[in-house]
Amino acid sequence: MSITTIIAVASGGAIGATLRLLINGAVNKHFVHALPLGTLAVNLLGSLLIGMLFAYFHLNTSITPHMKTFLVTGILGALTTYSTFAIESFFLLEAGDYMHAFANMALNVFGTILLAGLGYLLILQITK
Repeated sequence: MSITTIIAVASGGAIGATLRLLINGAVNKHFVHALPLGTLAVNLLGSLLIGMLFAYFHLNTSITPHMKTFLVTGILGALTTYSTFAIESFFLLEAGDYMHAFANMALNVFGTILLAGLGYLLILQITK
C-alpha cells in the first residue's frame, strides 16, 4: 500500500467524519424523534452517494484509483460503512445471486446488532 493511498484515505476520512458529525447533529437537532434519525440520514445519504459514485466510475474510466479511494473509502467510509454494505448487497441482487444477497443483508443487520449488544454486555460484566 502506497503512502499516497494512505493519505487519500486519511484526508477523505477527516472530511467524512466531519460531515457525519455535522449532518447527524443537524438532523437530530431539527427532527427530534425516538428513532436515531441522524444516523439514518447519514446511512441513507452515504448509500445514495456510493451508488452515484460507482455509476460515475463505471461511465468515467479516467478517475484515478487514488481519487476513488479518497471518495469511497475515505469520505464515505468515515461518513458511513453502511454505504459499502448497501452497494455490495445491490451488486449481489443485480447479479441474481439472491441467496448471497439476502445472507449478506441478514448477517450484516442482525450480526452487527447481536455483536454490538454482546460487546456492550461483555464490558458491563467485566467492569462489575
